[in-house]
Amino acid sequence: QVQLVESGGGLVQAGGSLRLSCAASGRTFSSVAMGWFRQAPGKEREFVGGISSSGGNTYYAESVKGRFTISRDNAQNTVYLQMNSLQPEDTAVYYCASRGSWYVLSRPVDYDYWGQGTQVTVSS
Repeated sequence: QVQLVESGGGLVQAGGSLRLSCAASGRTFSSVAMGWFRQAPGKEREFVGGISSSGGNTYYAESVKGRFTISRDNAQNTVYLQMNSLQPEDTAVYYCASRGSWYVLSRPVDYDYWGQGTQVTVSS
């Protein structure tokens, strides 16, 4: 059984930083791509970014490019989302997700396992 557990969310002022972690178990972590998504109240879940199985390729939504960085530690079965220069519009529940292939895709339907989500709130 695959489990993904996010941590690191919280309340931060605009301009601040947070680092989210996602610990994975139950799947050969180093063989699968990982994605980060977010969902704000009343909005659809959207792709934030993703990282290929080896970590050699990363992709970001335009809205976070240059501010967010995704990395992974395959020895620790963990993927990270470093978020800098946070803005109120970044407020959402953030989810990590796993898909059964090495390359990144951006649609939620392309991912088969999801974490429970962690709340990120950015105050102005």
